Amino acid sequence: MTKKKIIGVIGAGSCDDRIYRIAEEMGSRIAESGALLICGGLGGVMEAAAKGVKEAGGLTIGILPGFNKDDANPYIDIPIVTGLSHARNVLVVRSSDIVIAIAGGYGTLSEIALALKMGKTVIGIETWKGVDDIIKVKSPNEAMEKIKEFTG
Repeated sequence: MTKKKIIGVIGAGSCDDRIYRIAEEMGSRIAESGALLICGGLGGVMEAAAKGVKEAGGLTIGILPGFNKDDANPYIDIPIVTGLSHARNVLVVRSSDIVIAIAGGYGTLSEIALALKMGKTVIGIETWKGVDDIIKVKSPNEAMEKIKEFTG
């Protein structure tokens, strides 16, 4: 039995409408590819990606920083409560086959660094500049093309 790919989407817990739409479209593309989404389970980019996945009929996993599964955004199917605060970023990245960073702040940067340290492919849409190992793309469609290159 072939296991489904797990694609991590990382980004800030709050974002503007344009970034929200990009993340939502990314989620739709993930679901259409048959992969699962894993994210931090909260708002902003995480919520938008999960919404896109759910609206396209996919499955979402949220690795929550706190102690209450009700903290998950409404589009998370499987909330995993950790009580680990920012340390939960390791679980998001470790569980991902590939990571997509959309915009983001220092939490996103920490996840990018962890992913790269673990040898994971990181694809970035409007994310941290100056991190040479991020594969920079301009759109969710371009991100999916890169994912196909790296995961088959």
